[in-house]
Amino acid sequence: MTAGGPQYPIRFNNLIHHGTLYTLTYKWPGLNEHPCSRIPDFSLEDLNQGFENARFVGRKTLRRTPQRHVNHWRVGVVFPQLPPGNHPRLPLALGDIYVDENDRGTFWQVLQFGAQNLYDPELDEWLVMDTSEHRPGTVALPARCEPPP
Repeated sequence: MTAGGPQYPIRFNNLIHHGTLYTLTYKWPGLNEHPCSRIPDFSLEDLNQGFENARFVGRKTLRRTPQRHVNHWRVGVVFPQLPPGNHPRLPLALGDIYVDENDRGTFWQVLQFGAQNLYDPELDEWLVMDTSEHRPGTVALPARCEPPP
């Protein structure tokens, strides 16, 4: 995935491996630190469960080369989780997800923003995918991303 915009590209991979979600940052010009973040006890089922309450926004065409026909979905996380109504809540994260019209397993674009935006509204993240593969591969984590014990 590529995020951050043309002037500040950030290249990273998200990977669920042995029940842990890893985010590996490979390039961020001007930044010498390339961290690996880990969220343990996270599976593909957890990810799918997080999308269960996504709301359909509508059909769109992403006007890039090539153009992509997508379904736009919105998913959010708030605290506390209460039924609809006039309840005070703290928004923790919101995502706009653009899913291939003919393959719901392929995301082409994501806008993610969350609690970090309370401090700096420019920390929202656009993710744009150029390719997508749905096949298992060999996983070799870099040393900075050693699996949890």
